[in-house]
Amino acid sequence: MPATPACRRDWLLQLPAAGLLQQPDPDQLRAAVATLLAGGRVVQLNGEDPPDLAEAASHSRPGLGQWLLQSGLEQIDAELRLCERWLSTSPLQPIQALILEGRIRELTAARSLLLWLWGPLSLAWSQPQDPSLRATESLPRPPLSGSTAITLRHRTADGIWQVIRERLAAASASSLAPQADGALFALGGLSSERRRDLLLALLGQLDQLLNRLRQERLRGDDLQGRWQQLQPDLRRHALRQMAGPYVQLPQQGEMLPVADTLSSSSDLGLEDPELPPCLPMLTALLSAQPLLVDGQLLAPDEPQALLHLEALVSNWLVRTAELISGEVLACCGDWPELRRYLLVQDLLATRSLERLRNQLNAQQRWSAWFERPIQLYESRRLLYRLEGGAIQPLLLTEPRDQELRQLGWLQQAVTLSLETRDALAPQLQALLRRLGDLLVVVLTQVVGRAIGLVGRGILQGMGRGVSRG
Repeated sequence: MPATPACRRDWLLQLPAAGLLQQPDPDQLRAAVATLLAGGRVVQLNGEDPPDLAEAASHSRPGLGQWLLQSGLEQIDAELRLCERWLSTSPLQPIQALILEGRIRELTAARSLLLWLWGPLSLAWSQPQDPSLRATESLPRPPLSGSTAITLRHRTADGIWQVIRERLAAASASSLAPQADGALFALGGLSSERRRDLLLALLGQLDQLLNRLRQERLRGDDLQGRWQQLQPDLRRHALRQMAGPYVQLPQQGEMLPVADTLSSSSDLGLEDPELPPCLPMLTALLSAQPLLVDGQLLAPDEPQALLHLEALVSNWLVRTAELISGEVLACCGDWPELRRYLLVQDLLATRSLERLRNQLNAQQRWSAWFERPIQLYESRRLLYRLEGGAIQPLLLTEPRDQELRQLGWLQQAVTLSLETRDALAPQLQALLRRLGDLLVVVLTQVVGRAIGLVGRGILQGMGRGVSRG
């Protein structure tokens, strides 16, 4: 294909072709032909989507109300980015920094109020996002920028897993950039070397676990139960590998092994309720069974299915690393020497570490009490994907009625308030529209005529005075 094809990359990935190359050189072409003759698959798409086609496919022509909402949000987001740029780049006086922080809080509150009144429910309690992240609301999609390079040498379950492992290992080796939406991760508190070691250790442990499950040949509920049973041991081995099995650090006058101390002090049996069911991922990785992607059953070696499967594995990787990192931060609170070994330089101070832990706890409670009920009510699931040196959020739409029925009373109150808003919003909008029409009638027909009569009387009085003079 040429360097700039006249169609989107997600359309190209749906083509029933074993190989897709975009402006390849002779060496790449020969290597791709060899891979195809061996029964593999090659997909290499470079560059960006055509801007006009991408915008036409993602944005319909808005009405007046939607245009006003989008215009207001764009102005608020532009002002927010400007204030954040001044805070991060310019040397400011303390008073100027306080003024900018107050301005950011005002803009964030105004945006939340605007979205709560007129916008989608899922954005009512969220932070402003970069426009490039809004395209991640559906799965599967190729990377937001850069290239989509997939070389599948064997279309077997093991070959699919090896490709996914190589891609995630390459993404784990890069440094973690700050989140554009302001989300905090305990994983970001680890130093770049320890973070890379943890992610690679989890990938290695997952590889061993998949080999073990292939030998046991379990199916259905037995496979799911076995997977959940082995998760604490997998996390413990990854934690020990990240900490180093032979590293010892002083604590209160004695040398303690870091791996053993962290393993015994951490609660690694916790479960993340936002993890999707593991059976679709496991059956595809163990026996190459088809995946349900965007309403279609696709073989796991198809590019769309492989990207979807990679997103599921990446989400498990990020959430598992987040659980382990949270336990590591808790252990570092009482072990100052451990902070120098595991954490970033900014968290060496006790105040900075405790501030981060408090923010993470507050974010977790807010997510559990408000954001999760909204996502359950809207049948959405938030996935995290390692891509381009950052953790990219992806929203997957799927029914979650069973989880919705298991919510507590506070979360049910949130969903009830949303249902009430949906029920009353049309009537309230109609009432406000009628009141506006009535106000227009009163101003034009009553007040306007009264003002006209008064003005006419004044003019007549002035005319009589002039005629007498």
